[in-house]
Amino acid sequence: MSTTENHANARKTPVTTVILAIVIPVVALVLLFNIMMSSNMKVVGNDPESQEAVASRIQPIAGFALVDTSGPKVLKTGQQVYDSTCAACHGAGVAGAPIFGNADAWAPVIAKGYETLVKNALNGINAMPARGGNPTLADIEIERAIVLMANKAGASFPEPKEPEGEGAEPKAAQ
Repeated sequence: MSTTENHANARKTPVTTVILAIVIPVVALVLLFNIMMSSNMKVVGNDPESQEAVASRIQPIAGFALVDTSGPKVLKTGQQVYDSTCAACHGAGVAGAPIFGNADAWAPVIAKGYETLVKNALNGINAMPARGGNPTLADIEIERAIVLMANKAGASFPEPKEPEGEGAEPKAAQ
């Protein structure tokens, strides 16, 4: 018996070493070339310097928009106010807000009366901020949204009348 073990399979020959010395650098060069070429290619819509990409990075977080207050204000309809301001909470019942169109949830609120609903919407109540969190809304716009939501839940409040006179606000957007 011999004390040495046979390692014939693990032994490297000079030919194997030479082949590996050539193949490994060639593979590395091919990979490096592919990486360099792919970084130079511009993908449509993925350019970080495109106008859209830059605009999305520099826009204000809160979605602040400058509004010309000297021009005439175009009043929103109840549906427009609901979609832009009220739906965030009343669409899903966030923080106990009655869900749009749910007669059971709106019944106790409607029972308080139209004037109370308007006062609560203008001044805020519970988790709801004043004017639904949108201070740019006119009173009539808020009233229109209240009438829309309450009437969808079974109330029969009349549509608020347009303001009239010299200090009146302009007509609603169609």
